[in-house]
Order: sequence, then C-alpha cells, then structure tokens
Amino acid sequence: MTADRSIEPILLREDEGAKVTLTLNRPQQFNALSEALLDALAHELAAVANDARVRCVVLAGAGKSFCAGHDLKEMRANPRDTFYRALFGKCSDVMMAIAALPVPVIARVQGVATAAGCQLVAACDLAIAATTARFAVSGVNLGLFCSTPAVALSRAISPRRAFDMLVTGRFIDAQTALDWGLVNEIAPDAELDAAVAGKAEIILSKNAAAIRHGKGMFGRQRQMPLAEAYAFAGDVMARNMMEESTQDDIARFLDRRPAAPG
Repeated sequence: MTADRSIEPILLREDEGAKVTLTLNRPQQFNALSEALLDALAHELAAVANDARVRCVVLAGAGKSFCAGHDLKEMRANPRDTFYRALFGKCSDVMMAIAALPVPVIARVQGVATAAGCQLVAACDLAIAATTARFAVSGVNLGLFCSTPAVALSRAISPRRAFDMLVTGRFIDAQTALDWGLVNEIAPDAELDAAVAGKAEIILSKNAAAIRHGKGMFGRQRQMPLAEAYAFAGDVMARNMMEESTQDDIARFLDRRPAAPG
C-alpha cells in the first residue's frame, strides 16, 4: 500500500545528536518555496536558534532536486501586490534567520538549485553539492529579475559573476560553482551524504562555544569598516577566551593531553 504523500509534512526535521537536518519535502514540485514552506522553515530555524543542544544544521531537499525557487503556480494564483511583498519578505526573513543562527548551516545540494533555491545555497554558511548539481538565478528568463536572490548571491561570489548569472539566467555546473566559491566541495552523487556528514562531524568535534562566537563574529565583521571590524573581533576573542571550555582546551594543549570532544 502506497503512503499518501499529501499528508506528509512539507518540512522534515531529523535530530541526530547535536546535528539537525531540515529537509524541504515537496519533491513533486522540486521543493519550491511556497508560503507554507517558508513559514515552516522560519518556525524550525527559530526553534534551532533557541536550542543550545544544536551545534550544526544541514539544509537538504527531498527527491531529485534541492530547490527550484519560489512556487510560481502559487504566485500566479495570487496576483496581488500585498501577497508578493509578504511572500518575498518571508523569504528574506528566512535567509536572514540562517545568517543569524548561532551555528553553522550546511546546504546539501543535488539536482537543481534555481532562483530562491540558489539564494538558499548562497545564504548558508557552507555548501556541498553533487557533481551533477546545477545552479541558476533564472528569473530573468521569465521576465522577473531575481532581485532578492541577488542579495545573497552577490555576497557569496564576486559581484561580476553574480551579475552575469542574474542578467543571463544561465545555469552553471557544480565544478563552476566550486571554482566561483558558491559551494565549498563537490562529491559524486553516491558520496554526497558521506561528504556532508563528514563536514558536520568536523564541526561537531570543535569547541562549541568557539563555533558560536565565530559564526556570529564572521557575519557581522564583514559589514563593518576595517578598524571597527578589528575592534569587534578583538572583543569577541576576549569573550571567547573567558569561556571555561576554551580555558580547558588550551590547558589540555599545553599539557599535551587529548582534547575533549566538542
């Protein structure tokens, strides 16, 4: 007997120790970001942000593709300025929630990541893609410039390369995405899960307080003038040094004792 997919949640959450995997679960729609899916993402990201046990998040897509962007059928069915503004606002809120999350977020990318789906990849802290994955911000091909995806994309890769993708709507392959810095690693399709798990394990092996301090510092300092960034980073390092777990790790290193996990 086949299960009725209509009753399955549109966003799946799996907890594995200190790692949380959030899976976009609209495979028949290539995991398009409907309003309901954006609401679900916002809810789970808020829950993760308030859970000190979580130390790493993986963002994935069910089925053959990571995410095909916004749900164009839903957008066409609601041709109102108020709906569009609210929808794009919710999408932007999700991207900013990823940036504000105190733990690293890894995008696990297979198939296509287009428009707001490519934006999701760019918004994550790290990204690992299958060698067959493809990326585009192709709204311009439909008469809609990918303006909100441009915000994340232009911060993840060089402005010239970002604008090239935005103005041509062309796809780039996984190797190009790696060369341009949109993704950190690529792996054969059959090895993608292992590559993502390996990256998460490395993060989980590090001092949790250091990672939390570092995630917040890294994003904020990029928006600051040089002198302000150094002052801010110095303050963060001082607070990090005052963490008991950091003092313990340094003592172990100096005493040549094995470091405690996490």
